[in-house]
Amino acid sequence: MSRIRLLSASAALLLVAACAPTLGPPPPPPPGSGGPATAGVFRAEDFSWSAVPGSGRVDGRLTFKSGQTRYTCTGAGVVLTPETPWTRRRMSILYTSAERAALPADEVRARTPSAPSGDYSAFVKRTVCDANSAFSFSGLANGAWYVITVAKPVSGSAPDIAVMRRVEIRGGRAVKVEL
Repeated sequence: MSRIRLLSASAALLLVAACAPTLGPPPPPPPGSGGPATAGVFRAEDFSWSAVPGSGRVDGRLTFKSGQTRYTCTGAGVVLTPETPWTRRRMSILYTSAERAALPADEVRARTPSAPSGDYSAFVKRTVCDANSAFSFSGLANGAWYVITVAKPVSGSAPDIAVMRRVEIRGGRAVKVEL
């Protein structure tokens, strides 16, 4: 008879345990542990999507003018930075926009200390503007990217301009962009 009572007691405990309320979802993992991305924390894993080769492409050209002043990026570096919550916040601080901007390069440099820092250089793609202020990136994964260069006046003493624009690659297609 004690065996039946033991089985009954065990069954009752299992039933009570199954009906007990839960304590809610588990707490989020600490930053950098594969948990949700946050804009304030640099996490290399947030960039991993951009390291996968794709068939996307960005074909660009600098056409920036300010009043009568024409600008060029001939011989200047052009960077392509993957968008993550962290880089989106950084662009918002540096360029006062996460979509597009053309600001004096000195102003952007002056805001650099207040922008979040982290070593994302391994995920940045680089090229150089040709003699026609054109540039191209290929083999890109689908996703959003930031195209950035510094434009110099063709003539005169106007300030250098930091030009940034967000582009999005979908379906492995080429994106044409004018800065």
